[in-house]
Amino acid sequence: MEHPALPLVSPTWMRDHLNDPDLTILDVRWALPEGADRDGYLQAHLPGACFIDLDRELAGPPGIEGRHPLPSAERFTKAMQQAGVSQVGRVVAYDGGTGAAARAWWLLRAAGHARTTVLDGGLAGWLASGGPVESGEVAAEPGDFEGSSFQGWVSADETAELLASGAAVLDARTKERFAGAPSPFDPRPGHIPGAHSLPWIVAYRDGLVISPEELAARTAEATGGPDPAVAYCGSGVTACGLILALESAGIHGVRLYPGSWSEWAQDPDRPVEI
Repeated sequence: MEHPALPLVSPTWMRDHLNDPDLTILDVRWALPEGADRDGYLQAHLPGACFIDLDRELAGPPGIEGRHPLPSAERFTKAMQQAGVSQVGRVVAYDGGTGAAARAWWLLRAAGHARTTVLDGGLAGWLASGGPVESGEVAAEPGDFEGSSFQGWVSADETAELLASGAAVLDARTKERFAGAPSPFDPRPGHIPGAHSLPWIVAYRDGLVISPEELAARTAEATGGPDPAVAYCGSGVTACGLILALESAGIHGVRLYPGSWSEWAQDPDRPVEI
């Protein structure tokens, strides 16, 4: 089976490999405030795709660690096994344009799965390319994936320490929320002091990741030059979409602060900048 060099695959690649025996497809449609779109999945999804509920399977219970803290390794492993993910097979995740598939990609990669990718353009791109769909639930053959822990993330304290050392931290929320506009999703308005604004959505155009050159230029403009060390957002979901795009542009090693603003801002002892 062909190995794409980047963390993204095109609809053309998907059509060519749709029937590969070692391919697992994950439908991760989800949005705020509605949540997981299982109904949309049941109506139409890529052939063979299994549905993944972001709130239940790609996150732990909401609380002091944020709205979407990391799931336990056991919970995540069980969900991936039920979806048919194997230790060595290829995984392609897609969503409806909200960055949710990137959360699955990030977690699988952080848990040690080396062959995880995201369908560039998501479901809309697949449909626009004439890709086929099917309806109903898919019962996958259980996979043998095992994830014992997650790597590549930082805590609130580590984020603060990195900022104090001069590292570049990116806020992937909208510029309005970064600047302090009220939002029903934010415990307090504003952003982490010293963070730079780079909304995840500017890394995409018409649902597709922009060119590596353009994204590198926008990133350098946002940080003042240095490559970013950490990305966060509202609750650790759309920041994964930004990290995915940065990886595709050759900007590697950006860590996720999974608690993100939903953890930081609910702690009254954490400083806030507007």
